[in-house]
Amino acid sequence: MTETQDSSATFLAHLPCDNCGSSDANSLYTDGHTYCFSCETYGEVDESQEPSSEASPFTEVQTKSTSEADIVYSQAQTQALKARGISADTARHFGYRVGSSRQIAPYYRNGKLVALKTRTKDKEFRVIGDGSNLPFFGQWLQSKGKRLFIVEGEIDALSLSQALGNKWPVVSVPQGAQSAPKAVRRELEWLQNFTEVVFCFDADKPGQEAASACAEILEPGKAFVAQLPLKDANEMLLAGRVKELVQAVWNAPQYRPDGIIAAKDLWDVVSRQEAASAIDYPFAGLNEKTRGMRKGELITVTAGSGIGKSAFVRECAHHLIKQGERVGYIALEESVKRTALGLIGIELNKLLHIDANNVEKGELRNAFNELFGSGSTYLYDSFGSVAVDNIIAKIRYLAKGLECSWVILDHISILISGLDIADERKAIDVCMTRLRTLVEETGIGMLLVSHLRRPEGNKGFEDGLQVSLNSLRGSHSIGQLSDIVIGLERDQQGDEQNKTTVRVVKNRFTGETGKACLLTYQNETGRLKEHNFDDEMPF
Repeated sequence: MTETQDSSATFLAHLPCDNCGSSDANSLYTDGHTYCFSCETYGEVDESQEPSSEASPFTEVQTKSTSEADIVYSQAQTQALKARGISADTARHFGYRVGSSRQIAPYYRNGKLVALKTRTKDKEFRVIGDGSNLPFFGQWLQSKGKRLFIVEGEIDALSLSQALGNKWPVVSVPQGAQSAPKAVRRELEWLQNFTEVVFCFDADKPGQEAASACAEILEPGKAFVAQLPLKDANEMLLAGRVKELVQAVWNAPQYRPDGIIAAKDLWDVVSRQEAASAIDYPFAGLNEKTRGMRKGELITVTAGSGIGKSAFVRECAHHLIKQGERVGYIALEESVKRTALGLIGIELNKLLHIDANNVEKGELRNAFNELFGSGSTYLYDSFGSVAVDNIIAKIRYLAKGLECSWVILDHISILISGLDIADERKAIDVCMTRLRTLVEETGIGMLLVSHLRRPEGNKGFEDGLQVSLNSLRGSHSIGQLSDIVIGLERDQQGDEQNKTTVRVVKNRFTGETGKACLLTYQNETGRLKEHNFDDEMPF
């Protein structure tokens, strides 16, 4: 059989050809057959898609019944809906009628009229009959088939069916997008009679969310979700964009839950050459181990109490500012004045956050302008509120509103105290998940300060105990959700109490872990000075 043998059928749309791989040489016709003009492959009509040869249930209405629905329906007439672009043949196909200044959509179950949905030109809606647990509109026309199309309203069902030559099963959910998932669950057994189900809901947010919710109810691979360039099928019909409508529903992509991506679609991503985005740490040994710090990473800095976590992240923040990066700094245990003086002190090599009187005002002003004059650094005055929702909102604003590329959060233990969760591990899980999600959402780099749990035995982290992932306080989520974990080790009471070992505990980027460098705290300047492991340490 050739394409010309089906001359009575009307062309609907160009389709891809599975046989030769052409993107548009295949053609779909109103009787359901296809023909590829490239490889001359003819696709047989799927007989299961043909409308039932049985008499339409609309002709079987018992006009002598005393039910209101039967009486109202029997008194209405079939006619074209000119304002909607619907032909009389399409209206007759669905039994859609007009009477007493209202349009009437019938709902049948098991061949019996159960309800009418009526609509006036003023958009007043009424259900006559039993409106509970309605089937799909048009469900009675087809019991099985290869492909079923589901839309959001009766008029859209008429519109899409007409675009498809009234040859393919098209139904509508009975009560709009909000209740669509409930309708799909209710009629799930009937839906199993179709190989593929295409959801063609309104292009607005509620419609697309409802389509996804409905698709998730069906077995994997069965659901497809069409996306229209206009609001709905009727708008497409009225705009004369019938072929686009047909192509949109016929070529609808198979539904995948959010986050599931076909690897074959990633070529543009993996082939794109991107400039290196790493920023150096202020310490060479740490850079060698980690290859720098990158936006989109969550970097956790941890140590025992009083070891120097805040001093370490302050050095990192100062370094980022000097590199021209936009930085947000949230220090939950100190005032913004102390944070600012600490950063300026690094610039001047002076302990300003301890004693600000050892610098002349002019020198202080110059350093202030050097660090903060560009307006690219923002601090958060946290006094009065450490609620998690509040801090998350502030970080999001720093990232999206103020375009900060880096955020320092010191520290998570204060943050979880703002959660109404008695279980500390659960509270940490909640906080870390939200922080990780925020990093992914905004693309910022985050330096997070975390405490360590109390170790067993007599020796603690303040005595130089080695840091490991198991040492992190609370649950394992801190280690799991961090890209880099940096541990600081120092014996506060030992002979070398100013010596800190910087250890990379986790490194998702390169996998390299272990000792990175040695730092000594300079009592005169408050700075951290780097040494190689084989250097003679000045104590």
